[in-house]
Amino acid sequence: MQNKKLTFLLIHPEISRTKYNFVGVIENECLELEYISALLKDRGHDVFQYDGQVEKITVPKAMKKYNPDVVYVCGRTRQENFMLEYCKDAKEYNPKIITIIGGLHAQLCYERMYRDYVDYILTSYDINHVAELAESDITLKADVIDNKDDDRECINDSRIIELCKNMEGLCYKENGKWHHNIAKPCDINDLPRPDRTYFYEHPDNYRYLELEHAAWVRTAYSCPYRCKFCHRNRMNQSTYSARDIIDVVDEIEALNEANIYIVDDDFLYDEKRLWTFVEEIKKRNISKKYICYGRADFISTHESLMAALKEIGLYYVLVGLEAVNDKQLKDYNKLSDMRSNIKSVQICNSLGIHLMGMFILDLDFKRRDFKDMYRFAKENNIAHVALSIYTPEMGLENFEDYKDRMITDNPSHFDYLHLVAKPENLSVRAYYFEYYILLIRFFLKAKKEGIYDFIDYGDYIKSFLKNMFMKRSHDDE
Repeated sequence: MQNKKLTFLLIHPEISRTKYNFVGVIENECLELEYISALLKDRGHDVFQYDGQVEKITVPKAMKKYNPDVVYVCGRTRQENFMLEYCKDAKEYNPKIITIIGGLHAQLCYERMYRDYVDYILTSYDINHVAELAESDITLKADVIDNKDDDRECINDSRIIELCKNMEGLCYKENGKWHHNIAKPCDINDLPRPDRTYFYEHPDNYRYLELEHAAWVRTAYSCPYRCKFCHRNRMNQSTYSARDIIDVVDEIEALNEANIYIVDDDFLYDEKRLWTFVEEIKKRNISKKYICYGRADFISTHESLMAALKEIGLYYVLVGLEAVNDKQLKDYNKLSDMRSNIKSVQICNSLGIHLMGMFILDLDFKRRDFKDMYRFAKENNIAHVALSIYTPEMGLENFEDYKDRMITDNPSHFDYLHLVAKPENLSVRAYYFEYYILLIRFFLKAKKEGIYDFIDYGDYIKSFLKNMFMKRSHDDE
């Protein structure tokens, strides 16, 4: 079968259509789309990317501009509505466009996207499926049109269904009924180098706080730990797959960027691999700043390694401290403790590494718990803090645990900034009040300490104050 040249539009959705987000403060490079783009271009196709957080034109206008044969959309839970909307936009523009949805949310919640205007859903990280699906579907259907033969059409439809039946990790329709094939884990070493054309075309975007134009680099799929609240460990069918670290350094060395965001769910995991990373960066005299995720229990027991990472440019380490007491950590199955939390902060502070302490505001919080969290951060000199409201994740066991307490099924609210389940000890309104008070206290603390000078603190604080006193929408109450 001769594959025809196709035009693909790869879309990463906007975060939200309100000002209640942190676009312009933290903007993420569309790495998944860049991997797919590299593969498709290598197969001779035309590829265009659309990032909803930076584009000025709407998706319907992008359809007219690029006139795609295939639209691929990926995103997180909070972007589900947009992903579906874009597929519908594509079919309204041209019913012959092939619409495909992929990404982590699709892996866990594919049934939520069973819609007439969606052709395929990928629950596998094998990006080859994007090309295989589109090339086979469109080529076979074009063959039908060319032959104008009903029997031929039946044959080709059956060939498409046969292809679908044999493709792991695929959701497809047969006679109007959806089917799902179980996915298999992928080896991350099979990925091509990302096509960063779109990234370089937008030098004023893609930052992590004050580190401007930060390039994403992924060195592993999934997470080897099983924290109760997290769905990232389900990535790649819960199978941890790490790239050869020399190949990672090769990619970093080739990047024309000073800031590198290593987006593994836990980069600080394999001590031997990390020492090799340090040695290679030193040997090649690569001078860049790095952002990565790491666990407190690892940092607290690897001070010399952290010092070596600081020496080669580790600037931010994002650490899931999560709680300020051991009971909560145990409930989360964190497999760490408060001693490790405190020690990791001390090590990073002494080395001059910026530790971003990530905390969860649990649904069982009382008023004093919000105050205790602020007190802990202040007493331990944690300058950088990120707060997340505990969110039962769709597709995980903890979602079922909270099903009788859910107050919304709007996926846009699954952004860790909204309550999606009723608090245990406070009303929804009282919980939000304490949440915004805590946010304001941390913002004022950061402003006093001269952190994030590029942020308009006043605008954010006004927004928090407004949200504190506004009437919550029906599905928030």
